[in-house]
Amino acid sequence: MLVSVAVILVALIGGAGYAYYVTHDLKRTEVHGLSGAFTDGAELGTENILMAGSTSRCALKVQNPAYGLCSQGVNGVNSDVIMILHVDSTHHRLALLSIPRDLFVPNARTTGANKIDAALYQGLSQLVTAIEEDFGIPIQHAVSLNFDQFANIVDALGGINMSFPMSVFDAESGLNVHAATCVHLDGTQALQVVRARHLQYDPPGESSPYAQDWPQETQSDLARIRRDHEFLRVLASAVAQRGLGNPITDLDLINSVKADITFDQSWSVNDMAHLLLEFHSVNINSVPQLTLPVALVTDPATSSGDLIYEGGDYGQVEFPASVPDQSVIDQVLGVKPDVDTMTGKPLPSASTVTVSVANGTGQANQAADTASALAALGFKTVGVADATPTGDVSETVVYYGSRAPAVEAAAEKVVRALNGSVVMAFDPSRVIDGAEVTVVTGTQFTVDSPTGAASTPTPPTSSAIATPTPATSGLKPWDPRACPPGAKPTAPVPNPT
Repeated sequence: MLVSVAVILVALIGGAGYAYYVTHDLKRTEVHGLSGAFTDGAELGTENILMAGSTSRCALKVQNPAYGLCSQGVNGVNSDVIMILHVDSTHHRLALLSIPRDLFVPNARTTGANKIDAALYQGLSQLVTAIEEDFGIPIQHAVSLNFDQFANIVDALGGINMSFPMSVFDAESGLNVHAATCVHLDGTQALQVVRARHLQYDPPGESSPYAQDWPQETQSDLARIRRDHEFLRVLASAVAQRGLGNPITDLDLINSVKADITFDQSWSVNDMAHLLLEFHSVNINSVPQLTLPVALVTDPATSSGDLIYEGGDYGQVEFPASVPDQSVIDQVLGVKPDVDTMTGKPLPSASTVTVSVANGTGQANQAADTASALAALGFKTVGVADATPTGDVSETVVYYGSRAPAVEAAAEKVVRALNGSVVMAFDPSRVIDGAEVTVVTGTQFTVDSPTGAASTPTPPTSSAIATPTPATSGLKPWDPRACPPGAKPTAPVPNPT
């Protein structure tokens, strides 16, 4: 999506008149909750651009059976892709953060917790809200992209070339390509690559020639993110090879990609032009592409492993992992651990933060022990209570009751004192005992000790919550990738199914 936005913006180099032609009819939407530009603090000169890929079939101008038909009930609106582009003009630096779509967060919807991809059903505003309220990542601008638009970008470039070291197949996305050194893909075929999260591959020694019998990779969305990052590199190279910058030769490309990308209402053409002019020469291979670490969850209460939350089945989900999450967010935003990521200003001292604790699991003394451990770190603990458990497996949630910067900063201070499946959330109804922050304990967390080591209470480690995933992951042997230099592309050949 970074490349698709750049394709539109590159025309601005051609002059003000041409810029008006290209941008006067950009599709806009009202996005609420966007953060303002930083005027001081550690994040001065930076902004974060949310880029969401919409799965809406009903919004497509022409229905395509390859995507599933709205008329046949394929009418969900989720975000297949959630990426945040961090732009640092002060240090001439870019960074890209992907958020896994199955990450279970408290503020996914106005109605409560869900997978974060479900936020887009309520619009870009709700997705912005979920990211800001649950992870403290300020969002200054937002854009969304649908299936047609993605395919149009690739087609307008004349297609792209990718290498397929192994034959791959995905019945859900339609991907079906026999192994080849370099394959030419059109827009629809490229979309099949980036949407594949049920991928099967033909490893050496596989006895069956039929794709549906091949082994299936296990990481689903996380594997897709890994491939999407590689695809961005390939797409950026294709754009660079085209030699963008001539308003005449690029007119067809620009017209094809601008119609369905939706921009927030506050992103001015001048700011877009400034972004492009400053960063158009950046090599995408030098841009950090990170993925927010998550812990895969298997709920023992269900035979399928689906998460049961407040009696509802939410399917396969992932939980946050507070320490690696905060480290990755800090790395992307370019701030130190003692900085409030929402404001760029120093976090408050523990002694100024009032905290209450509610036992969210029913485990004996969990609230009291947690309050004592937080007090040992200097927090002002003002009460303990019991909360209704949400299920056999649960996150620890640090609730705060106001979006005032000082209160959000207090919540972030508490989150940084906890380890495990921990996330913060804005919900005034969950904050008790007059505290700024209420911790509702879950099934896997620890509190830091004053010496920096893990402290009591240390609840039993839940086997239902896996070790957090890494922020970066190399390509697997079966993953599509850039073609070797000089390789001649061929048409894709399908596998027998």
